[in-house]
Amino acid sequence: MSGQRIGFIGLGNMGGRMARRITGAGVAVLGFDPRTASIGEAGADAAGSAAEAIAGSDVVLLSLPDSRVVEAVFYGEGRAIDAVRDGQVIVDLSTASPDSTRRIAADLAERGASYLDAGISGGAAAAEKGTLTLMVGGPADALDGVRDVLGHFATKIAHCGGSGAGHTVKLLNNFLNAIALSATAEVMVAAKKADLDLETVLEVLNASSGVNFATINRFPHIIKGDYLEGGLTNTLMLKDVSLYLELLAGLGVTSLNSAGPVASFGLARQLGYADRISNTVVDAIGDVSGGVRLHEPRPDATEDAR
Repeated sequence: MSGQRIGFIGLGNMGGRMARRITGAGVAVLGFDPRTASIGEAGADAAGSAAEAIAGSDVVLLSLPDSRVVEAVFYGEGRAIDAVRDGQVIVDLSTASPDSTRRIAADLAERGASYLDAGISGGAAAAEKGTLTLMVGGPADALDGVRDVLGHFATKIAHCGGSGAGHTVKLLNNFLNAIALSATAEVMVAAKKADLDLETVLEVLNASSGVNFATINRFPHIIKGDYLEGGLTNTLMLKDVSLYLELLAGLGVTSLNSAGPVASFGLARQLGYADRISNTVVDAIGDVSGGVRLHEPRPDATEDAR
């Protein structure tokens, strides 16, 4: 739908990249972030508050750390929910609790607005390229009305069902991501200690039954010292696994495989990697395995100058 005014709340690692895809296409965005520099970096016009961003927009995108922060935006100081009006579509791109999502959706529906929960997958690199996958819950007609907006940064947009369905699928996906990353990190540390050539190990894994997203997309970079900075931190990965466990408890499903990622990302937090990209979980495992690193340390600037 042409002529829609776009608002964006939360312009951090992922939100900033998604917003830049929109502004880079020549579309004006009214943005808000507590870190005001992020607004200009995203190419957005500054709103003075989350409520102001909502009041001045027809479509509002949220990219926030978790449900606690989303709820604080709507119900906390400033009560951005009071700025919501009839006909608006608000899209929550956060990784959040489906129960919280459904409560917010019901409150916004009373004001005549539609709330879409749109979990994202693909990481920082896909956000930069505009090739994210979105798993969306909420009214299908509301999604149809904002597909052009979402299409600036996503190439796969799947309607997963009613309110909360998108965030549910996101938690399922992120748990498998956590399993793959933590298990592959453990395997690669073992391969290093066994004096195997890591490129050969990855080549074999990627042609065998052990292949996964981490072996294909993460570790070919990590073994060269590139941790792909800018994505999900160890703290946020552990948060997502915790949300997954809450989901399963509510569904009455037993989780027999969560101990590995809980231990791995919990270890990373305890060893000082809390706010580092979750790929550094391999260094945490390496630390308690004799100080193992998959790559040779990069020379510093002084050595480079010699």
